Amino acid sequence: MSFYLRRVAFYLVTLWAAISLNFLLPRLLPGDPAAIMLGKLRRASGGRPLSEETIEAITSILGAGKDMSLWDQYVAYWGRLLQGDLGVSSTRYPASVADLIAAALPWTIILVGVATVISFVLGIIVGAWVGWRRGTALDHLVPVTTVFQSIPYFWLALVLVAVFSVQLGWFPIVGGYDVFEFPAGPELSWAFVGSAIYHAILPAITIVLSSVGGWLLGMRNMMVSTMSEDYVVTAEAKGLTPRRVRTKYASRNAAIPSLAGFGIALGFVVAGSIVMEQVFSYPGIGKLMIQAVQGLDYALMQGVFLVITLTVLAANFFMDLIYGFIDPRVRHNG
Repeated sequence: MSFYLRRVAFYLVTLWAAISLNFLLPRLLPGDPAAIMLGKLRRASGGRPLSEETIEAITSILGAGKDMSLWDQYVAYWGRLLQGDLGVSSTRYPASVADLIAAALPWTIILVGVATVISFVLGIIVGAWVGWRRGTALDHLVPVTTVFQSIPYFWLALVLVAVFSVQLGWFPIVGGYDVFEFPAGPELSWAFVGSAIYHAILPAITIVLSSVGGWLLGMRNMMVSTMSEDYVVTAEAKGLTPRRVRTKYASRNAAIPSLAGFGIALGFVVAGSIVMEQVFSYPGIGKLMIQAVQGLDYALMQGVFLVITLTVLAANFFMDLIYGFIDPRVRHNG
């Protein structure tokens, strides 16, 4: 219990520090980001006066607050944050930052999350088998997969688009769904789900090819190391079947270190493959972040950064708990 309480306390302090840093960053920038943001909003609205609620929200999220002390701004920021108010986007006025993130988040979670899980499971299974059959022709899979991992994934994405989309025409070039078939946007129908899956195949293949090599190599090396452990040698000496030794003794223990890396990878799922999403013009968090940076949309940048930070902390927190449950040594030494 003391282990879990320490982890909870650590992540609560980290969460407070991350949100406080998110509050301070715009105020450390040269100039007044709130004044810049309000000017862009006035231009985006065609010169119409902004509502008092919009001005107050932007000032609370980004501004220096001429009539408010830094502490009052900090309290107001927390109040709006707890209400889910992240401000208004200047590049897509009058859309709120929370609505834009909510619209982009499912695309990234589904695509990058599923591709990450597939690459992890595939790497662990194949890596365990390669490690078990070390010294055979299966070892040739290691350099092949690591070559794909060493290639910059955005360059790999461009190659896949050039071959399978431009030349062969098997997959669409850009987008998350067919905008001509669904001009009104996403909808709950099997036709839309099929279109979304069809558009996600090539980006998912890019992610799997560029990441499976690391999982395979790590699992293979851990499997080779585990095979020399005393408990594995003892299991073999008892006459247990090779399949039982491989699955119950070697693979299970060899996979434990990979779980920590998998937790970190899951934490960065929301960050997405930013350049990959830009290559495929995929409507996820990565593309939204690039658009925010290009348009100097401070509120949107701050909101995306906050969501990514919270997701990374949450994923690492749950993986810490799971890792402590799987490996008792972590609880006693942590």
